[in-house]
Amino acid sequence: MPDGWCKCRLEDIVEYEQPQAYIVNSTDYDDRYLTPVLTAGKSFVIGYTNETEGIYQNTPCIIFDDFTTDSKLVDFPFKVKSSAMKILKVADDIEIEYVAMFMNITRLIGDTHKRYWISEYSKLCIPIPPKDEQKRIINAANAMFEKLDAIMESL
Repeated sequence: MPDGWCKCRLEDIVEYEQPQAYIVNSTDYDDRYLTPVLTAGKSFVIGYTNETEGIYQNTPCIIFDDFTTDSKLVDFPFKVKSSAMKILKVADDIEIEYVAMFMNITRLIGDTHKRYWISEYSKLCIPIPPKDEQKRIINAANAMFEKLDAIMESL
């Protein structure tokens, strides 16, 4: 491993929170409401609620679908649809966007319907470079995504 890099298990650098306190009471969503209701799956924002209690505010964070291992970086207040996710916070000395990128390219494919964070996913190892290198990797990846978006728009 290069100088200054280390290898950590996700559970050593990430704390998780159960989402029960942030679950919506009603699924009467309306686009006119202000608070997004999230799922870690492909749909991400599944609607908007007018509920004002139990809104998750401690962003940025990563939401992790405990059954599919999908994850999303979130930088705005939200509520959630179900308890089938974990809300993840990354250690202060590590860029959360770096961890989110790693998680987006790392999937566990299981053949059973079970929760993955505690039993398997949190045990995965992630290479952690120095903070300046984390930022360089994030910027390089974002620049590539911007180029890809431009190419896709031109098609």
